[in-house]
Formats: sequence, structure tokens, C-alpha cells
Amino acid sequence: MKKIIKTISRILLGIFLIYAGISHLSFNRTEFLAQVPSWLFIEADLVVVLSGYVEIVLGLLMLVFNKKRMYVGWIVGLFFVIIFPGNIHQYVNHIDSFGLNTDTARGIRLLFQPVLIIWAIWSTDAWSLRKKTKYFTE
Repeated sequence: MKKIIKTISRILLGIFLIYAGISHLSFNRTEFLAQVPSWLFIEADLVVVLSGYVEIVLGLLMLVFNKKRMYVGWIVGLFFVIIFPGNIHQYVNHIDSFGLNTDTARGIRLLFQPVLIIWAIWSTDAWSLRKKTKYFTE
């Protein structure tokens, strides 16, 4: 039963990533632009487009790479860590985006990021990979 729940959870996260990636490239592009930190040395629209493509690829990998899912889980978790400064930027600069128009709403969004990281690692059994490879033990 636990394996079925993890599989469903992994598939849902994969679908969520694909949807988010598509929305980066189309109907939510302006919303995502508001989250790109101004201190980046890359043009904001390029960041949105590239991160959209990355999300689509990661979502597809979550769906199809069952045997390598543990590696995908770590990569997705790392991706959620890498994009976290955008959420901090939105909070610190009081930027309204995605209906987050209060500091409380933006603060709750910040608290959700660790949930995404844990979701990626848990649903793919990535945590157990650290016991199976020398890369996590040295």
C-alpha cells in the first residue's frame, strides 16, 4: 500500500511539474516574471522560459524514470532549492503574484517550498539512495 501511495504521489508531482512548466511558457508567464530576483545576471524572461523547460523535463522524468526515480527525486528536490530565492524575492519585496497579495500569503508560500522538496525525495525513495551509494557516505 505504501508503494502505491508513493507511486501516485510521484505521478502527481510529475504532472504538477509539467503543468507548472507549461504555465511558465504561456498563461502564467507574467506571474513568474514577478518572481525572478533582480540580482540575477540573466534576463528575467529567459529565466522563466528556461525554468519552464526544466520543469517540463523534470515532470516527464518523474513519470517515466521509475528505475532511476531516486536520482530524479534528488534532482527535483535540488531544483526546488534553486528556485527558492525567487519566492524569497517575492516575499521580501512585497510583490503581488499568483494571488499572493499579502505578506501572510507570501509567507505561507515560503513554508510550502520545503514540502515540495520533501515530496520529491519521499515519493521517489531518494532518501534510501544515500544508503546505496558511496557519493552520500564519503
